[in-house]
Amino acid sequence: MNYAASGPEPGDSRDRWAGALMGNYGVPPLTFVRGAGTELFDDTGTRYLDFLCGLAVTGLGHAHPRVAAAVAEQASTLLHVSNLFVTEPQLEVAERLDALVRAGTGQDTPGRVLFQNSGAEANEAALKLARKYHGRGRHGVLAAFRSFHGRTFATLAATGQPEKHEPFQPLPEGFRHAAWNDVAAFEAALDPSVGAILLEPLQGEGGVNPADVEFLRGVRRLCDERGILLVMDEIQTGLGRTGAWFGFHHAGIRADIVTVAKALGNGVPIGAVWATAEVASAFGPGDHGSTFAGQPLAAAAAREVLRVMEEIDVPLLARERGAELTALLESVPGVAGVRGLGLLLAAELRPEALNGRTAAEVARACLDAGLVVNGVTSTALRLAPPFTVSGDELVEGVGILAGVMAEGSAGEAT
Repeated sequence: MNYAASGPEPGDSRDRWAGALMGNYGVPPLTFVRGAGTELFDDTGTRYLDFLCGLAVTGLGHAHPRVAAAVAEQASTLLHVSNLFVTEPQLEVAERLDALVRAGTGQDTPGRVLFQNSGAEANEAALKLARKYHGRGRHGVLAAFRSFHGRTFATLAATGQPEKHEPFQPLPEGFRHAAWNDVAAFEAALDPSVGAILLEPLQGEGGVNPADVEFLRGVRRLCDERGILLVMDEIQTGLGRTGAWFGFHHAGIRADIVTVAKALGNGVPIGAVWATAEVASAFGPGDHGSTFAGQPLAAAAAREVLRVMEEIDVPLLARERGAELTALLESVPGVAGVRGLGLLLAAELRPEALNGRTAAEVARACLDAGLVVNGVTSTALRLAPPFTVSGDELVEGVGILAGVMAEGSAGEAT
């Protein structure tokens, strides 16, 4: 095969995609080739504002210079060794994660960290850890309806969206679900087989639905009363996104297991499981493993990400920028309300403003106009800009959305 030295022509990526990649993500609308901060550029040179961050991943923005330098240095120093050995970047990441998880929770005893490659893998490992800790007979896991925990068989079974289950039945047994934000429903769903409750502090894929503080506190009480492990899925919400280092911190409760991924590497794939020392001790040699988990390149990226995040105080930035973005969105005609925490928000669109469109169609129109968001439900847009987004960029991005909404209304009127 002859590869042209100049590379492919702009705009031909979709044809190449159709012949090379599976279609599980749908047909890609365009090809991004470069990013800087909040900006993305496609293969025609068109500029976009990224208010989605690759699904809450690039919290420090695209091509952050310090993260890029850390990756480049590590790539030329030590790229990989097996997990039979420890590497220096792993140690600092584990220590910083432990300190951040325990911050403000009253947990004085250090926990332990297990590295993984993604959020789904982190949740899978957490589920295995919970089962190993309790042993046979207490293997049950209770999660919430409309939750999302991953797409492996076990994390899919834990996900409270039955429509996602059907193509892959039968799924692993031992998983059940109860109504979101309803402590009584969770209590009614418990029996002696349940050893863990798995929760997001804010349902991301389920529609950007925050947990009530009293709900989280009530579930923690149930766990304490019955010896159940509380597993907090912080894959999308962790590391400042909600305006606290972790979403469960808003309720002032402690967790037994915490999972994290997305923002940890700012785009470099890495995940982690934190657990109390007592729970972590359930895993012995050979109980779980991964060839690439926590390997030096990913850990070096995460190490620099955490350093930068702490220096710039990302929870504070999320609170401040989130308040700005909320106020801007609430001023847009056609936006019925804004929900969420920090810089993980959903703009609920009025039915009359949608004019027969879905939120996904509005998101596509925003993309055509230069703004990246996504339709998280049929009537709501999800927005998760980087912590480093400027006030001017927030105004520009919401202006694009306002224009799209106005065009839709005008089109219906004619």
